[in-house]
Amino acid sequence: MLSGCSTASQSNSINADSSGIFNHFFIYPFSILIKFFANAFHGNYGLSIVLMTFIIRLAIMPLMMNQTKKQMDMKEKMAVLQPELTALKEKYKNDVSADAKKQQQAEMMQLYQKHQFNPLNMGCLPMLLQWPITLAFYYAIRRTPEIAAHDFLWFSLGKTDMILPFIAAAVYYVQFRVSQSVSAQYQQNQNNQMAFIGLLSPIMMGVFSFGMPAALPLYWAVGGIFIIVQTIILNKMHMKPKAAIKNLPTGADDL
Repeated sequence: MLSGCSTASQSNSINADSSGIFNHFFIYPFSILIKFFANAFHGNYGLSIVLMTFIIRLAIMPLMMNQTKKQMDMKEKMAVLQPELTALKEKYKNDVSADAKKQQQAEMMQLYQKHQFNPLNMGCLPMLLQWPITLAFYYAIRRTPEIAAHDFLWFSLGKTDMILPFIAAAVYYVQFRVSQSVSAQYQQNQNNQMAFIGLLSPIMMGVFSFGMPAALPLYWAVGGIFIIVQTIILNKMHMKPKAAIKNLPTGADDL
């Protein structure tokens, strides 16, 4: 999403003389690798982008595995904790005094400690670590001029395509649905705001793709497909047995 909103000033060609730490140590090495694999595939830059996308996603997959495990553990703990939080809220719903609020906060922290639940442990660090890598590869594709002179499948990598944006949007929609189905195993009520954002993402991705060289929606589509498969695999790896879910408090066995 951020890459689609980036400024046009970042689209100048990348080379060894480009100034800036991010240019020199992140974007330029990726550009070199794109050209290396393209030469290995007899000038097929489209195949090079596909291969590089898979390599990068495989490299950062351990980070995603750690993030997924933390998120699922948190959701499982929240499913157990939620009835007690609801009871605590009911206990103090008619008392709006400052002392009551302090007591409620203190009892809430005791519940967190009891269940070893840390609301700040959302597993966002892996996402922050992978962001420079994926963004650098995006700019490497955009700023490697050799890509624009080649074709892949039915389209020119350097020109806009009328089919790829729909493919990219469809992939991102499926990605959203897969992520939503995983979350539904742990919570009954879907947040309407998050659902709206999830639907908005593929629409915006399709809109961005119509104004971008086809190499970029190709990268987005391939990366999205990898994330879909990755999400399914990681969910199966960390999914708790149904027997364990049945032992959750009343109301949680339907999650």
